[in-house]
Amino acid sequence: MDPVMLDSLRLAFGKRLQENAPLAAYTSARVGGAADALLVARSADELAATAQQLWAMNVPFYVLGGGSNVLISDRGVRGVVVLNRAQRLLVRLDDNPPTIWAEAGASLNSVVQRAVRAGLSGLEWAAGLPGTLGGAIYGNAGAFDGEMIQQVQQVEVWHRQQGRQAWNADQLACGYRTSLLKRKQAEAIILAATLQFQRAEVTAIQARLERIHRKRKQTQPPGASMGSMFKNPPGDYAGRLIEAAGLKGVRIGDAEISPLHANFFINHGRATASDIKALIDLAQRTVAEKSGVQLELEIELLGEW
Repeated sequence: MDPVMLDSLRLAFGKRLQENAPLAAYTSARVGGAADALLVARSADELAATAQQLWAMNVPFYVLGGGSNVLISDRGVRGVVVLNRAQRLLVRLDDNPPTIWAEAGASLNSVVQRAVRAGLSGLEWAAGLPGTLGGAIYGNAGAFDGEMIQQVQQVEVWHRQQGRQAWNADQLACGYRTSLLKRKQAEAIILAATLQFQRAEVTAIQARLERIHRKRKQTQPPGASMGSMFKNPPGDYAGRLIEAAGLKGVRIGDAEISPLHANFFINHGRATASDIKALIDLAQRTVAEKSGVQLELEIELLGEW
């Protein structure tokens, strides 16, 4: 980072600023280099103020939640990473329909568990998914025929020019594993969201959770990964195409294309981001050669590649 910019950040953020901050521990794949600078936001208001200050200073930044859908380069990230630890959560049973409001840094699984205890149904498909609520909305996460946009009633964002805004689900312009924000079509960050639910018996919700857990355990590998690596192409599955290309179980370094589900790439402990990226390139190249399909990443690549 430019020394003048770094001095400006020190002056603006004081002891909050962590310099040359390792990022691997903040990602689900446990890989990646260091950020020039790291700031932690512990409330939605602090997140908004931090983003606005960085925008005003023209400092590039990236908001990192659970780090479950991102591959950070071994060379690290130039600029600032803002670690979102804003986690307040409120259950509103008097709303019609009942809702849960949560800050964007709340883990998606914590929202699921609070919903279950309150007898609120609709988000069971997300049980066990890593990552944060904000990240799930940003990427329109989904599984087992469910996706985030189905639950979103309202999203609170901070827009670079217009400040705090309330967006409805349509304004997010979500598609399959994407949104307006992921496509970089708006300079805004997610602060919090209100999700809508249906009332149900707790025992019935728990039974659905158990079915989801069993299915996930049977079909998805344990270990350090980023979840699904590629989007499913229309009418097919990325995992099937990778398996058909003969790549299940292929390893580069300590990274492996899972023998259980070929759309999961596992870090067995000592993998580097470069190992995983080499597997990504191999899968895309081989599937294109054998099936004529160009696999599109579901994850995001962050940093210097």
